[in-house]
Amino acid sequence: MHIRSAEFVKSAVKPVHYPPPDLPEIAFAGRSNVGKSSLINTLVRRKHLVKTSNTPGRTQHINFFRVNEELMLVDLPGYGYAKVPAAVRKQWRPMIEAYLSGRPVLRGLVLILDIRRTPGPEEISFLQWLKEQGVPAQLVVTKADKLSKSRQTLRKKAVAEALAAAPETMILFSAKTALGRDALWREILALVSAR
Repeated sequence: MHIRSAEFVKSAVKPVHYPPPDLPEIAFAGRSNVGKSSLINTLVRRKHLVKTSNTPGRTQHINFFRVNEELMLVDLPGYGYAKVPAAVRKQWRPMIEAYLSGRPVLRGLVLILDIRRTPGPEEISFLQWLKEQGVPAQLVVTKADKLSKSRQTLRKKAVAEALAAAPETMILFSAKTALGRDALWREILALVSAR
């Protein structure tokens, strides 16, 4: 996809703070240290559109980014390991669930997984919950550049097995090399045009 414009729109905590539902939206979720911000920056070919940090858990609001005046990319707070107080983490779940279950322009969610980590109960229950809500999910296995090609294949298969998913439906991604960027855009645009 050719990126003509990409801009931060606003941060929100509650539905009353969301931008008007004028454009289709694709949400991005993943553990706090999975490289979500870097992935979004790679997608839109901007180094600093989404703030990245070495400290997991920096995204504490729902952040909306408008791309080409055609769609919104929505960055959700990370889950799992995060250097934030437990009380703050506890607030994230209802905030994320309110967005995912009640946003009429949401077309799908990109679930980002670290290729070096086998998904656990959090990812499995999250995918099940998305299915119950009728939210299509695209699985992306990131940080692929950290492994050799043969290890990438093995780890992708292990991640797929843990989630009872077909490995061929998952996208290998690297923010460093832009591996998987075009494939992910194809899936995003397919989700946007599916409804």
